[in-house]
Amino acid sequence: MAPLRGAELVQTPLQLYRYLLRCCRQLPTKGIQEHYKHAVRQVRASLGESFQVHSDEDNPERIQQIIRRAIEDADWIMNKYKKQN
Repeated sequence: MAPLRGAELVQTPLQLYRYLLRCCRQLPTKGIQEHYKHAVRQVRASLGESFQVHSDEDNPERIQQIIRRAIEDADWIMNKYKKQN
């Protein structure tokens, strides 16, 4: 399972959030999907309006770095479950 199409278009925290939720829908079981949806919500909580961890981040390069890393992590997770099936 490679990242979903459109990963290269993700530029904002909101786009990342939506992209990651779409990735979750590709995972094999409901339990796994719910586990990673919870994790995605935590990532969103660190990048946006009511965010905790990166709430003071205003450097566009750093935000893009965080987005790229989240997409790479999603790719790794999707590949992990692809190999298990």
